[in-house]
Amino acid sequence: MDRIRYAVFTDKSIRLLGKNQYTSNVESGSTRTEIKHWVELFFGVKVIAMNSHRLRGTARRMGPIMGQTMHYRRMIFTLQPGYSIPPLRKKRT
Repeated sequence: MDRIRYAVFTDKSIRLLGKNQYTSNVESGSTRTEIKHWVELFFGVKVIAMNSHRLRGTARRMGPIMGQTMHYRRMIFTLQPGYSIPPLRKKRT
């Protein structure tokens, strides 16, 4: 479960919950089959489709030094009808 970082709660992701689709951020190095296996094993659900896209890190400044946050991947899981995932914990900012 260490590859799945946290659930995403945006306007779009909340709208997708009605279609039995769940959104979460995962590590950029993980593959789709790994993530599908983890979700099915940990939550006890059946995933029928997955969509993913990579998001770039944002630029951050710490005094005179310019840095960048880590790149990550966002996955959207479509579950088989009848299955659901309990609300995931929201990341604290």
